[in-house]
Amino acid sequence: MLKLRLLTGAALLVGALAVVPAAPVAAKDGDVIRIGSCSGATDWKLKAGKRDGRIEVEFEVDSNRNGQTWRVRILDNTVLRFSGLRVTKAPSGSFSVERSIRNMAGSDRIVARARNLSSGELCVGRVTI
Repeated sequence: MLKLRLLTGAALLVGALAVVPAAPVAAKDGDVIRIGSCSGATDWKLKAGKRDGRIEVEFEVDSNRNGQTWRVRILDNTVLRFSGLRVTKAPSGSFSVERSIRNMAGSDRIVARARNLSSGELCVGRVTI
């Protein structure tokens, strides 16, 4: 009976841990990482970390298809920090945008958006640091 309870408890714990990656996760170096799916089959990852009084931001979009053009915007507390086009490239069919932005007073709410110009697929990632 005790073994059954332990196994059931362990199974519940493993099931609960499987949900954790969808929430912000603190990385070993203090970065905050959020991952998710776009409106289609594409995935995104948004990573932010404090470095030397600034915030390093990396937004990656992975569609597994080369040659797609995406319009990308990164905002920090509604202030536009990046706007431009990116094209997915081999070998992974992905692109990334990296920026070092000013660390504003209080919490920084970073929102990264990418829209596929051909299909209209939309990716939106949010992280607060």
